[in-house]
Amino acid sequence: MSLGEFDIIARYFARKSARSDVLLGIGDDAAVVDSHAGRKLVVAVDTIVEGVHFLANIDPVDIGYRALAVNLSDVAAMGAEPAWMTLSLSLPRANEQWLDGFARGLFELANEYNVALVGGDTVRGPLVITVQIAGWVEADAWLARSGAKPGDLIFVSGIPGEAAAGLAVIQRRILGGESAAFLTHRFLRPRPRIELGRQLRTVATAAMDVSDGLLTDLKKLCAASGCGAQLNVDLLPESAAMRELFEVDDCLQYALSGGDDYELLFTLPPDQALAVLSKLQLQQRVTQIGVITAPTSDDARVQCLRNGRPFRIERGGYDHFAAGKQG
Repeated sequence: MSLGEFDIIARYFARKSARSDVLLGIGDDAAVVDSHAGRKLVVAVDTIVEGVHFLANIDPVDIGYRALAVNLSDVAAMGAEPAWMTLSLSLPRANEQWLDGFARGLFELANEYNVALVGGDTVRGPLVITVQIAGWVEADAWLARSGAKPGDLIFVSGIPGEAAAGLAVIQRRILGGESAAFLTHRFLRPRPRIELGRQLRTVATAAMDVSDGLLTDLKKLCAASGCGAQLNVDLLPESAAMRELFEVDDCLQYALSGGDDYELLFTLPPDQALAVLSKLQLQQRVTQIGVITAPTSDDARVQCLRNGRPFRIERGGYDHFAAGKQG
């Protein structure tokens, strides 16, 4: 017996929430949630498409996890605490094995961050997954891309490029033992930096997540802040797994233009940076990679230096609508 839309919702996604602020969830025309005095609502939405953001043969458990992780990363970049999500699923057919795996991956991460699924929609069509997430941030401060000032130091969490290298491992079927497995995991299971974003909320001057490539996203931060940046390529953290499987230039390409890392890119005032970093309770490494500079022309907003000399990357970051670019 084939599953209908309401069967799919009831069997795989209708789960009782432990959140006291969910007054009415899945099963009605809309959700009702309680507001929080003294806090502001933060909302983000992301869509992932088969063949664009993930390959057809990816385990549905990983797809479900990743669908939520990319949204949680946006919430982390705002310094917010996630609370609820809605889910829109376009499915070619009601494959029960796929739905079971997808739901397990989705709720694995949702339960970790106490995120309640409060509604959504299911339709027939190409495999497209849209998650909208909402959360809270204190009313006195939240993170944005627009606050960086000349002289601020630029930092990035984690090791940029490992996710892009992981995608290359999958696409090329590279056999590299533990290194290949590690990089593949970094692509399939990005870790949203919620805890880091919460700690940076009152101290960082600007922040955003790295989804389209470090260099591309740094340019976006600079554009929002009306400034430029100098990025020291020699300061980028190295990945032992990447160095084992790829040439040095490939590693650099992945680090600067590879997407899907979902790390946090942020800036700190130079006179406060050391004190701030010493107080952070870090679950991942944080590396200074450059400095914010005075405003420049758009095409030269970010200058890369390598061995003290200007350096130009061969390819930019991901853009859905730019001809010839790939994720």
